[in-house]
Order: sequence, then structure tokens, then C-alpha cells
Amino acid sequence: MARPSCCRRVSGKPAAYLFLPAAAEDPDGTLCDRDPVIVTLDEFEALRLADGCGMKQEDAAREMQVSRPTFGRVLESAHSKVAVALVEGRPIRIEGGSVCTVDGCEPRDCPRWSHGGGAAGRVAPCGKTLDRARRR
Repeated sequence: MARPSCCRRVSGKPAAYLFLPAAAEDPDGTLCDRDPVIVTLDEFEALRLADGCGMKQEDAAREMQVSRPTFGRVLESAHSKVAVALVEGRPIRIEGGSVCTVDGCEPRDCPRWSHGGGAAGRVAPCGKTLDRARRR
């Protein structure tokens, strides 16, 4: 059984959640019914930091509060999904993922906090200090 993934810090919401290819319409004017490629919010954030902002993987990983190897895997997955969408002319939908936003993280949503314990003053994955221990 795989370990649950921990919350990954993202800076906010994307400007758009659905991208359609320009040729998404059939000649008769109806939209093609291609299945969209799902890019998770953490994959979107990895693309934004590495490719959009030009950050090095180590710095971007620190920004998302994940390890550098984890960031590399997330970024590789995002690159692969975007490539498939571009090559096959499929829509891209951004949704889901185990994330917390910079300004609104709830530590109880992170699997790290479901394994018990925790004293007041512990720091949540988003960087917030907890006033009291929280459990799922």
C-alpha cells in the first residue's frame, strides 16, 4: 500500500482551469469529445515555478515544501501530461491534488497530521504554527 502524499504548498489558484486546443471544434461546429488530461494543482505549481518563474528545482522544492526528488517527480509528471495533451490535441483540466495554499492551509487536511500527537507550537506544512494539536 502506498504512503499517502503530504500536502504540497501552492501559491494560489490558476487563472483558468480548462484549456482547449484551438481545433477543439469539429467542422460541423460541435466540440470534440476528447477526454481531458488532468493536471493536478501541485503539478501546475511545479510547472509555474520551474518553467514560468525559471526557478531551480531545489529552490522550487523549498517553496512547495517538498523534497527536491519529490519536486522532480511532480514536474516530470506535469511535463508528461502537457506533452500528451499537445501531441494528441486534448484539453487540459487543472484540478485536485494534495495541496494547501500559502494563505489558507488547514493542517488537518495533511496526512502528516493524521498519525497522532503534536504539541502546541508545531509547524504545519504551510508554515503556520499550531495553537493546539490537530488530528484527523
